Amino acid sequence: MSMPAVNAIAQTISASVSPVFLLAGLGAILNLIAGRLARVVDRARALEALHPRSSGPEHDRHVRELRLLDRRMAIINAALLLCVTSAIAICVVVALLFLAELADLRIGNVVALLFIVAMALLTLGLVFFLIEVRLSLSATRVRVELLERERAEHG
Repeated sequence: MSMPAVNAIAQTISASVSPVFLLAGLGAILNLIAGRLARVVDRARALEALHPRSSGPEHDRHVRELRLLDRRMAIINAALLLCVTSAIAICVVVALLFLAELADLRIGNVVALLFIVAMALLTLGLVFFLIEVRLSLSATRVRVELLERERAEHG
């Protein structure tokens, strides 16, 4: 096996820069998603503490919110799994670029296919993230009885 020329290595580094920048962006997305998961878990723990001491409509509201939080945690977990798997696939793409150059392998189709899979995983992860955001918005609406009470006080 002959050693690759410096120019060939420089081209490989150049080709790997875009996926590496993509990894940096994915890191920011993962940080955001993990932060949302932490907030949902914190809220669920707070509600779990209130649950045994509540009754009537308040208890029913806690149960509804806990169910919603459980669903949100599952969706966020799926988004995290998909985005992390995408990041791993991108890391493998970068490694394969160098391996192909060093070992003079003709695996361009494999690299391209793996990159397409990484983008599909990232897209699905972002779709799950969007679903979770929409779900959280439905959970944070102000209850009507609170709005009517405020209107009555100012009216």
